[in-house]
Amino acid sequence: METTTPATVPSGTEEPGIELVLEAVLFAASEPVPVKDLVAACAVADAAAGRAEVEAALERLSDHYRDRSIELVRSAGGYRFRVRQAFSGHVQAAQPERPQRLSRALLETLAIIAYRQPVTRAEIEEIRGVAVSTQIMRTLTERGWVHVVGHKEVPGRPGLYATTRVFLDDLGLGRLDELPPLDALRELVDLPGEEGGAAPVPETGSANGDAADEPESGR
Repeated sequence: METTTPATVPSGTEEPGIELVLEAVLFAASEPVPVKDLVAACAVADAAAGRAEVEAALERLSDHYRDRSIELVRSAGGYRFRVRQAFSGHVQAAQPERPQRLSRALLETLAIIAYRQPVTRAEIEEIRGVAVSTQIMRTLTERGWVHVVGHKEVPGRPGLYATTRVFLDDLGLGRLDELPPLDALRELVDLPGEEGGAAPVPETGSANGDAADEPESGR
């Protein structure tokens, strides 16, 4: 496999190349960085750097990290570096505190919203066959994974829930039609398996649009 030669760090007053600028910005970012912001960062080093030049540099940077333990990925919110799935267990083992793991009930609720959105709370309960606790909906909202996008025109006008761009960014996805089966979704959100088997994946409804058009929920 052909490998790319990494750019050289400049010395003195020499301006760095845009690949080095992109690498620095992406490593420093805690969230995906939109292309327009990457273009603005590169313009400081090279006034002629436009979107086409930046996207070409991103391709070269991605090739450079092709055989490394981290990878450059594009999600709904932009570009970011992330640890490859094969190394996630090693990273977790090195962390003194494990993140709080999600319950089966919460995952089932999230999956229904993701695959059947927009959907009301009553419709979620009808699909699951049990009541959905207020705590589950609050947790999903506070994580920035779901939000109310409107109200159904029925008596009481219940809220319609849908996933957010933050949800896709956290899963490293660019569009809703990239959503994986439920078993893979469980791994992405770090949910342990439970006895009794996995919950069935709801039939895909309207989850085939571009999440980039969804309003972001606060994080």
